[in-house]
Amino acid sequence: MNTSDISQPQTRWGVVMIIWAAGLGAAAQYGKISVIFDQLEALYPGAGSTLSLTVTMVGVLGILLGVVAGGFVASFGYRRSLVWALWIGAAMSALQALHLPYGLFLATRLIEGLSHLGIVVAAPTLIPQICSPRHRGTALSIWSTFFGVSFALLVWFGLPLVAGFGLLSLFGAHALVMAVLALVLGWVLKTVQVPPRLPLAKMADLPGLHLEIYRSAAKVAPAAGWLFYTTCFVALLTVLPPHLDRAVRVGVISAMPLVSIATSMTLGVWLLRRMAAVRVVQAGFLLAAGGALWLLLMPGLPLACMALAVAFGLVQGASFASVPQLNAEAAEQAQSNGAMSQAGNMGNAIGTPLMVAAVAVGGYHGMMMLALVLFLGGFAVHAMLARRRGQTAAI
Repeated sequence: MNTSDISQPQTRWGVVMIIWAAGLGAAAQYGKISVIFDQLEALYPGAGSTLSLTVTMVGVLGILLGVVAGGFVASFGYRRSLVWALWIGAAMSALQALHLPYGLFLATRLIEGLSHLGIVVAAPTLIPQICSPRHRGTALSIWSTFFGVSFALLVWFGLPLVAGFGLLSLFGAHALVMAVLALVLGWVLKTVQVPPRLPLAKMADLPGLHLEIYRSAAKVAPAAGWLFYTTCFVALLTVLPPHLDRAVRVGVISAMPLVSIATSMTLGVWLLRRMAAVRVVQAGFLLAAGGALWLLLMPGLPLACMALAVAFGLVQGASFASVPQLNAEAAEQAQSNGAMSQAGNMGNAIGTPLMVAAVAVGGYHGMMMLALVLFLGGFAVHAMLARRRGQTAAI
């Protein structure tokens, strides 16, 4: 069944925003640790250098099972996958609020990765099903802001909660939010028409499924660009600050995610109504390359940092919007979103170590040269895959 056959004529913005809220909860699975990371030793004083695992464990399953998750969600059901992923996330946060022994805490973080994967695959696959075609780009641009908005909310509200009630209170609050979202979405999604479930692939078929997705120039394109984006985004926000003037450092770094969100929701949405999403992504990568070159020539210039943030906003929203544009069937969209999740987790995992290594070898200029190469790589991989799609269509 084609997605166009099941799309509802009217966009259900209320449901879109509740699904987006589920994305905020998924992002908080990373963010709730990141914002208190410097305080986490108080909970686990013997953990030492292994404390970094509290962040990375959530991404392990995303790297290993991202593509598989797309097939599972299509088989288990988009609504059920999203709701159950929220319940699993709520349960893991509730356990974490009990101050578990460190080994068990890491186990809950690993399982939380399964919850995160279910949300980030099912949610952006459901959104196009409840939007008219002309609103899909806008709705998916809204979805694309979930990481930045969630981190901002955790800083504004999560840190004061921790200051008043202790570290464990943040886990408890997250469990409550996830449970409420599971209840609300379990109710509102009953009236959402979704595609029929598909048979679950056998274990023996999984290598072939990976090859099928990664050989498809349509399914893999959003993930291919997303890998270059995620390798740079968090890494630059982490490694760039020491190279900025101390007087503007905090203001610039805190403004960059907000500028990227604002760009995605304004200029990005405007462009998506006039251009194919892949073209917007490519424009974002070229603008990012220009920003990196600007920063290379004028180190630490705040205006150049803002140009980079604008570019990030274009890539961010249009990458999600490209999934339904390139893949008509909901099952194909789920596979493409699964590949995006896999690429995103991989980019987040390798980005910061890669940037740190570039700084160690070439200093500030080494870091910006690497960023420039990665941005041009993101543009080039989309150009290559677009050419492949054109060749396939011509046959």
